Amino acid sequence: MFRGSMVAMITPMGEDGSVDYEALRGLVEFHIEQGTDAIVAVGTTGESATLDEVEHCEVIRQTVGFAAERIPVIAGTGANATSEAISLTRCAQQAGAQACLLVTPYYNKPTQEGLYLHHKAVAEAVDIPQILYNVPGRTACDMLPETVGRLSQIENIVGIKEATGDLDRLPGIRTLSPDGFTVYSGDDASGCEMMLRGGDGVISVTANVAPRLMRQMCEAALAGRREEAQALDQRLSGLHRALFVESNPIPVKWAMHELGLAPVGIRLPLTWLSEPARPAVKAAMQQAGVA
Repeated sequence: MFRGSMVAMITPMGEDGSVDYEALRGLVEFHIEQGTDAIVAVGTTGESATLDEVEHCEVIRQTVGFAAERIPVIAGTGANATSEAISLTRCAQQAGAQACLLVTPYYNKPTQEGLYLHHKAVAEAVDIPQILYNVPGRTACDMLPETVGRLSQIENIVGIKEATGDLDRLPGIRTLSPDGFTVYSGDDASGCEMMLRGGDGVISVTANVAPRLMRQMCEAALAGRREEAQALDQRLSGLHRALFVESNPIPVKWAMHELGLAPVGIRLPLTWLSEPARPAVKAAMQQAGVA
């Protein structure tokens, strides 16, 4: 359904932590102009963990409205309570999102059977296309390829964002899932290689800062043009590293402010990027040609 460079978009906030909807409108326009293939709203990078349910739904609704069907919007609707995930997913469907991205339940560490039943329940409750999201470094919960394979048999579970950085998982998921089930990298540093090996795209933090270059790299990788893709990815490699010098989305929000695209604002317990970390992010932006 979706291929290429999909930005895990920040949620812009004022100094008091309130969502800045005018800045959000500007970010949507920026990504449309830069050629981004899809927007993921209110994922990890969008600070889903600190938005309440009303705010979460409103950011999705506003993003869909600003996009006005010019770019697909995938709504982050995962939660560690199945009932909350169903509620958020239903809200995204009503707002007009094209699909939802559901992170594995975090903190409570379900079994593989629990993961299967959780995602099955959401898929059966809301008939919007759903993309699984496996990021054990954040959630302390790893969805194994065998569980992905079971879930891929459910009609409206259409893909997975695999953020382990383990490229050896791709062939296993492909073998266990039906034709058309999409696999996206959730790890910018290995995204280029995953696409060259047959992945369908990247749900990217780096694409916030260098969307046009990220789109060009994805196009080359998806077309199998290895040397071109790797050369473009080399220019992005500094961002792939520096945007995680402190916990995401701390560095990327600072970078977007430096570009004049977002105000100074992040919610506790996250804090603004520390002074010692800023030169590395700035140098990476310069390497990518965006600063």
